[in-house]
Amino acid sequence: MTNSELISNTTNGEGDGNQPDRFGFVRDFISLTKPTIILMLLITAAGGMFLAAGGVPSLTLMGFVLLAGALAAGGANAINHQMDRDIDEIMGRTRNRPVAGHRISPSKALTFGISLNVLAFAIFLIWVNLLAGVLTLTATLFYVFVYTKWLKRSTPQNIIIGGAAGAIPPMAGWAAVTGSLDLPAVYLFAIIFFWTPPHFWALALLIKKDYADAGVPMLPVVTTVSHTIQQIFYYTLVLVGLTVMFALTRAVGLIYLVSAIVLGLVFIKMAWTLTKNQTNGQAKKVYLYSLLYLALLFAAIMVDSGVQL
Repeated sequence: MTNSELISNTTNGEGDGNQPDRFGFVRDFISLTKPTIILMLLITAAGGMFLAAGGVPSLTLMGFVLLAGALAAGGANAINHQMDRDIDEIMGRTRNRPVAGHRISPSKALTFGISLNVLAFAIFLIWVNLLAGVLTLTATLFYVFVYTKWLKRSTPQNIIIGGAAGAIPPMAGWAAVTGSLDLPAVYLFAIIFFWTPPHFWALALLIKKDYADAGVPMLPVVTTVSHTIQQIFYYTLVLVGLTVMFALTRAVGLIYLVSAIVLGLVFIKMAWTLTKNQTNGQAKKVYLYSLLYLALLFAAIMVDSGVQL
C-alpha cells in the first residue's frame, strides 16, 4: 500500500554498556517487516471484514485473515528493504535499517520476505478463500515490482499509483467474508487510494533532502513546496468528499457519516492551514493526523457495522 515508510529505530547489534545484544538479530528481522505499517494495514482489513459481515465477523476467520495479512505485508516490507538498500544507505532516516546497515544480508531479507508471502497465501488458500489470497498476493507484487522497483525511482506520480497496493487490504477483508467483490469494497479501496498522497507527501516534505540526495523523484523534490502543499489540500478535499459519498450507498450508517464529516473537516482545516503556514512543524501535524484520521475512520466503520442507525 504504499501507504507510509517510517523511521527504523533498530539498534546496531549492541545492548547496554559493552554487553552484546542477544536479541538484536531477532529485532532486526522484526524491523524488516515494518510492524507499524502492518498495524495500519490490519486495521483497514478488519474494517472491510466488519463491513462485509454487518457486525463482528467470525473470530476464527478474522484471526486467519489478520495473521495471513500480517505475514504478507511483513514479507512485502522485507523485500522492500532488500530492493531499496542502495538508496536506504544514502538517506539519513533509513541508513540504519537492517539491510542498509549490513546486519542482515540482502539474500536473507529476500528469502525471509518470499517465505512470509508463501505462508500467507497458504493460510488464505486453506482457511479463508482463494479470492482473498489472490488480492493479498497482488498487493505484495504491486508494491514490490510496480512501486518499489519501477515507480518510486522513475516518476513523481509514484505514490499516487503505488498507493494502490496499500488500498487492497480492506478489499481482501471484504472478500474473506463474502467470497466476492462488491461496491462497498471498491469504496474502501478508493478511500485509502486517495488518502495515500496527502499522507505521504506530508511526510515527504519533512524528508525532502533525503529523497533528493538519493535521487528519488518524490513530489517535493521535483516541484516547489507550495505546489506540493496545494496537491495535499486538493487530494484531501477529494478524499473527504469520497468518504461522505460512501454514505449514499447505505452500506454504512449514521455513526460512520458523522465520523467521516467531523474527521474530514479537521483534515481539511489542517491541510488548509498548511497552505498558509508552510513549515515543517505544520507538515508534521498533517502527517501525524493523517495516520490518526485513517485509523479512526475505519474504527468508525467497525462500530457502525455493529450499530446501524
